[in-house]
Amino acid sequence: MTLTRITLRLARNPDHGFPEGDDARGYTLALPLDAAGHIDEAAWLAARQRCTVESFAPDEDKRQGRLNRRGHNWFFDYDASDTADDEPLFKLERHSFGLGDYVTIRDDEDRMLTYRVSDAQPLE
Repeated sequence: MTLTRITLRLARNPDHGFPEGDDARGYTLALPLDAAGHIDEAAWLAARQRCTVESFAPDEDKRQGRLNRRGHNWFFDYDASDTADDEPLFKLERHSFGLGDYVTIRDDEDRMLTYRVSDAQPLE
């Protein structure tokens, strides 16, 4: 199984103060993808501990966590003992992670923000 390093950068979000987006804000993910660029759920189950996320922003400390799932709901989990820091992903199972594709993430201020895939490279 090959993991892919995916970089998401904040896309245009004019309703939330980012009319032009912000390349300095985003996430770096390590995920298993299928041939269509969607998350490979079976591979994720087999390698959950290796499916990581790191957030980045110029005015915030980097946060490291894992991709997790509760029922049909996917989220970034930064502290397994605390659900308050979880960042839900909107319909992750439907998203593809090809260059230029978009992913919606609910941030810790309860805003639905759109991110663009700016890079995707095999890790192994």
